[in-house]
This record gives sequence, structure tokens and C-alpha cells, in this order.
Amino acid sequence: MKAYLLQPEVIATLIILIVAFSIHRSIIWSAGKLSKKVERSKLRKQYLNRYVGYVIWTMAMISIILVWGLKRDGFWVALGSTFAVVGVALFANWSILSNVTASFILYFTFPYKIGDRVRIHDKDLPVTAVIEDIKGFYTILRTAEGELITYPNNLLLQKGVSILYNREESIFDIDKHEETDPTAR
Repeated sequence: MKAYLLQPEVIATLIILIVAFSIHRSIIWSAGKLSKKVERSKLRKQYLNRYVGYVIWTMAMISIILVWGLKRDGFWVALGSTFAVVGVALFANWSILSNVTASFILYFTFPYKIGDRVRIHDKDLPVTAVIEDIKGFYTILRTAEGELITYPNNLLLQKGVSILYNREESIFDIDKHEETDPTAR
């Protein structure tokens, strides 16, 4: 039994698991500290933990498979085929990947958070609403009329967004009304 536990594969597997666990825990701890500092919700922290966990543990499992010496040629062919299929799927629907990436960017950098009243400056469909939740792919907004809107995260990065605080309209909207209203002069 002891001889089996001292095999290089068993030792390498244990090291990979300990390193993956340590990295995952340190990211969770860092995200927790950052969440408190920038006032992010616990739910958003859970999304981050889940997505990062998927990546770390997938890499750990691939490393363990390589350590145990499954035929490398067959493994690389299977892995390459899988990535080719996933790559084609992501290329065909690039918005999935861009929305997940945008979710991480929104988590770490953007000044608005759940509960903020925002104005999205979209030429075709301007939106004024309160942010109810920011999920992995989209943000849930509620208008003053009670309408629920799911807005893709990648569009929040591409469009101008104003935090309205206590104002009824954005300063950009007020300027437009003054220019188009001849009685305003």
C-alpha cells in the first residue's frame, strides 16, 4: 500500500490538487476582499467564484490526465477536436464569450452597481432603468414603468452609461430637449 502511495503519479496528482485548491481559495479570498471594497453583491462574487473554479479545475483535471500517462497522442487529438468544436460554436455565437468577458470587466472596474439608476445612451433604443442584477451574460434592468429588461453585458461596455443618482434625466438628454424645443430659448 505504501509503495503505491509513493508512485510519482500519485504524488504529482496530490500536488496538482493542492495547488488548484490553493489557487482557487486565494482567488475566492481576493474576490471577497474586492467585493467589500467596491461594494459588489455576494451573488456577483458567487458568479466569479463559479467561473474561475470551472477554469482552474478543468486545467487541473487535464493535468492529472497527462500525469497518469494516458496515450498523449490520443489525448491531444481528442482535446484538439473538442476545442475545434467549441471554437466553431463560439465563433458562430461570439456574443457568449464577449458577454462572459464583459461580466468580469463589469465586476472589477465599472462604477455602477446593483441598485443604481442608469441611462444607457443607445441611439436606437435608449433605456433609463434601475440595475436589479448583473449576471454572467446579461444585466437585468427595471424601468420606472415596471418593465423588466435583460441587457447584454457586452453592450454595457459598448454604449455610454450615465449614473443618474437623483436626477430624472441624463445631462445629455436635457441638452437634446433644449436644442429641439424652440420654446426653451
